[in-house]
Amino acid sequence: MSFEIRQATIHELDTLARLFDAYRQFYGQPADLALARRFLAERFHHRESVLLLALDAEGGGLGFVQLYPLFSSVRATRRYLLNDLFVAPASRRLGVAKALLHAAAAHGRAMGVTGMSLSTALDNRPAQRLYESLGWRRDEQFCEYGLELA
Repeated sequence: MSFEIRQATIHELDTLARLFDAYRQFYGQPADLALARRFLAERFHHRESVLLLALDAEGGGLGFVQLYPLFSSVRATRRYLLNDLFVAPASRRLGVAKALLHAAAAHGRAMGVTGMSLSTALDNRPAQRLYESLGWRRDEQFCEYGLELA
């Protein structure tokens, strides 16, 4: 299967929303296409993230990656949080995730970003193997914490 990866625009919002809704369902959230569409539209409107979209030869959505800008105060550099990576079930094991990760790294380099970070579930061994095969390293120096505010 041939596919292309490009930076998404607001014109691909409907394609992205379907993928994003499926991504949220993968993580146990109820289906809500309107919420997915609204959330992504806000990211585009406020220029708060970069979305890279994998499309098949007919323009159908295969998967996406979403990058959020971060800054390192200690390093005084710009970084990306790779917060979302999703490949539609029918498109898995075709190299789409790997290609999206390569595209994310290339985009980061082009934007002068000095590094990227991500989190994945402790039991998501396939994703961990993929990340590590592409040079991502598990952080063994810092513990990550979270605080829910709502």
